[in-house]
Amino acid sequence: MLIVLSPAKSLDLDTPSTTQHATTPRFIDHAAELATHLKTLSPAQVGALMSISDQLAVLNVTRYADWHPDHGTARQAVMAFDGDVYTGLDARSLDAGALDWLQRRVRILSGMYGVLRPLDRMHPYRLEMGTRLANARGKDLYAFWGDHVTGALNADLAESGATAVVNLASEEYFKSVRPRLLDAPVITPVFEDWKGGKYKIVSFHAKRARGMMARYAAERAITDPQQLKDFDRDGYAFDEAASGGDKWLFRRRREV
Repeated sequence: MLIVLSPAKSLDLDTPSTTQHATTPRFIDHAAELATHLKTLSPAQVGALMSISDQLAVLNVTRYADWHPDHGTARQAVMAFDGDVYTGLDARSLDAGALDWLQRRVRILSGMYGVLRPLDRMHPYRLEMGTRLANARGKDLYAFWGDHVTGALNADLAESGATAVVNLASEEYFKSVRPRLLDAPVITPVFEDWKGGKYKIVSFHAKRARGMMARYAAERAITDPQQLKDFDRDGYAFDEAASGGDKWLFRRRREV
């Protein structure tokens, strides 16, 4: 199986990496094209485009200005992203074998880089996949990336021998994938908590659970997605009766 994750808005650029292994993003030329375009935008334009504060707009304009194709000293993606998914994954505490599994079996969808392997080096950036950034290829980043993301996943499916894609990404990011063109079926785990008398998706917990599931798979070197049904971290359990088709429900009955 091949797992896909979303990136994170927040970054940790200070905590030391726990591995020296690093690779170069495959779509670095495409990222350079985006960076060149982003360098032309003012803080006010970035703020309006991304609906972010003036302070964040200035920070990211500075990042775009500093972006360059040489990634030799940049931080690995899985060591840089610092959101809820990556709290659940906690890559820094994984051993070398589990990190190697991540590198072979996990892909991070990215507005800036298209598809990242966990140990691909990346420069700090903020560019969500849903950003309506008009570009030479169309009105937004979905048009910019076109079939490239799907093509990259198909290449990785072929190389790894994986027979399924496990979608642990958000809806915004997975929209960059064209499932009908994938060379494997897609399985989408969904994490629900008992709240207010019913099961529902609680964003913070669901994001963290996605990272925990990726970690669970890495620690066990899982290749058969059926084994993910045994996932039991933090009180979640597979609910076969509520699941159907490619949608697998994992639930925990406790008030959150």
